[in-house]
Amino acid sequence: MVDLGSTFSVPRQPVPHYRFSRIYWEATRARKLLVQYCVATGKYQFYPRPVSIYNGSTNLEWREVSGEGTVFTYTVAQRPPDLFKGHEPYGIVNVTLDVGVNVIGIIVNCSRERLQIGLRVKPYWHPLPDGTHLLMFQPQE
Repeated sequence: MVDLGSTFSVPRQPVPHYRFSRIYWEATRARKLLVQYCVATGKYQFYPRPVSIYNGSTNLEWREVSGEGTVFTYTVAQRPPDLFKGHEPYGIVNVTLDVGVNVIGIIVNCSRERLQIGLRVKPYWHPLPDGTHLLMFQPQE
C-alpha cells in the first residue's frame, strides 16, 4: 500500500463547516479530537450533530478523547476518486475509539500486510490549507 503520510494531497478549497461542527474543526487546529457526549444518556456520538442521536436532546458536551482505538473493519481502495489518484491502493478503516464510537478514516504509515481487524491505532493529523487538520489513523508503535 502506498504511504499517504507525507505525499497525500488535499483539496485547495476550504472544507465546509456547519455551525454545530465548528468546535470540532477548531480543535483540530491543535490536533485535538473532540467528540460529542450526551449528558442525559452518558454516551458519546460521532460525527458532530446538532442533537443527541439517543434522545434528541441538545444537551451535548464536547469532550476531548485520545483518538486511540481498534480497527473494527477495513477495506483497501483500488479505484480512487480524483482526490486520491496516484495514491492507490490505500486503506480505509472503521475504528472503534476507546470511548465506544466508530470513526471512518484513512490509515497511513501502514503496510497492507499489517492492516488487520483488531489493529491498535492512534490519530494521524493531516494538515489542511485552512489550518485545520483531517483525522486519519496510523498503527500504534
